[in-house]
Amino acid sequence: MVQTLIQMTLLIACGAAWRYFKPAHIEISTVRMVLTSLVYYLLLPAMIIEVMWQADIGWQSVKVIAVGSVSIVVGMGVIGLWLSRFNITRAQKGALILVTAFPNVTYLGLPVLEQVLGDWARSVAIQMDLFSGQPLLYTVGIMIARYYGSADNGVEKINGAVINTPPFWAAGVALVLNTAQISQPEFVHGTLQRLSDGVIPLMLIALGMALDWQSFRRRALSLLWPVVGVKLALMPLVALGLAGWLVLDPGVKVAAVLEMAMPSGVLCLVLCDRYGLDAPLYAMAVTVTTVLSLLTLPLWYGVLS
Repeated sequence: MVQTLIQMTLLIACGAAWRYFKPAHIEISTVRMVLTSLVYYLLLPAMIIEVMWQADIGWQSVKVIAVGSVSIVVGMGVIGLWLSRFNITRAQKGALILVTAFPNVTYLGLPVLEQVLGDWARSVAIQMDLFSGQPLLYTVGIMIARYYGSADNGVEKINGAVINTPPFWAAGVALVLNTAQISQPEFVHGTLQRLSDGVIPLMLIALGMALDWQSFRRRALSLLWPVVGVKLALMPLVALGLAGWLVLDPGVKVAAVLEMAMPSGVLCLVLCDRYGLDAPLYAMAVTVTTVLSLLTLPLWYGVLS
């Protein structure tokens, strides 16, 4: 785990260095958008089809989705109750609830699971993202953003987005092929595999580009410790208990808990911008939890092992 995280940290550092030096003199937001668009519209769907076409999908998948969904909802509720004790703005509270609830199960979780547990674990990350994280994000997440935010633009474009995304459609195609027990031709497998190979390095580099070191505000640091506690300790603990209660297979249990131990995801930053939440505070929390997760993930892996 430590060696894997060191390698991934170096890739994330490449993205952070690109953000700082801007070697091509192109705005970092443009570079990151190109990378993430390539992954989102082509490479990730190819990986989803490759993985889920051959995956063993059954009750274990349902249990994985349940573990992810319950952990996210519990994290959301706990941080909401905790923040009610603080005299902070609604924009701050909304941003902190979102940044706590939704982990980075794909851009960091998928690479970690693949490198630590093997190719089979990619299926756990994909299922937890597409059928647990994203449905909650595009329903409850949007309701939270609208409730605490001050803007209400582009709602029609976001509502229903979970079923209008390339990864979702790729998962649908893969599930049909899997259920029909259609064998994967060698040339198709080779093509999908080569496209999939680009997902992890580009994801990690893009993640490094998204870490905003200029968003740091010393006064806001005190607000982040509850986020860190819920995100990196409580949510994986809830996942661990639930995975044991549902009797997940040992390997799947490790993968599911590690996914819930991932740092905050970057996708909700779009909701912060759109609904007038505190986007710099959100970016700061993503950066802090990502850095600290490099210490907590090996601890969780040690506990699970």
